[in-house]
Amino acid sequence: MYIFLTILDVLVCLGLIAVILMQSSKSTGVSGVIGGASEQFFGKKKGMDELLSRISSVLAAVFFVLTLLIAIIY
Repeated sequence: MYIFLTILDVLVCLGLIAVILMQSSKSTGVSGVIGGASEQFFGKKKGMDELLSRISSVLAAVFFVLTLLIAIIY
């Protein structure tokens, strides 16, 4: 059971990292200025950002619960 939870925890962690890296940044630095100009012409995909935000919230909650279960079992 411990090994299964640990493997599941690692997979959820990797998924969480991937989803967070896929989200667009909200910075207004130099890259934000360049990106902001392109968004005026091509538009921003709000639906994808909202979906990635929800997925990251769910994965973070699952990661939290799994980590607590592993700590309790071990």
